[in-house]
Amino acid sequence: MEAIIITKDQFSDLMSKLDLIQSQLNTKGDNKKETFLDNQEFLLLMKISKRTAQTWRDEGKISFSQVGSKIYYKLSDVEKLLQEHYNKSFKGR
Repeated sequence: MEAIIITKDQFSDLMSKLDLIQSQLNTKGDNKKETFLDNQEFLLLMKISKRTAQTWRDEGKISFSQVGSKIYYKLSDVEKLLQEHYNKSFKGR
C-alpha cells in the first residue's frame, strides 16, 4: 500500500473543493423542474382514449396547458389525479 502525504494547505484546499461540489449537488436537487407530458404521452400512460382525456379536461378532473393545438399535462397533476381516486383494498376489514 502506498501512502500519500499532503500539506495542511493542500488538505484545506481539497476539503473546500469537496464542500463546493457537495453544495452544488444539493442546489441541483432543489431545482427540480416540472415534467410535462404531451397529450399522446398522457393517453399512453393512462391507457385512455382521446375522448376520455377530453372529458376529463371538460369536467375539470385534470389540469392542463394548451399552446396552440398542443395540450400538455404536468406529471404532478397526473399523480394527483391518481391519488385522489385511490381506493384502499377492502381486504383485512
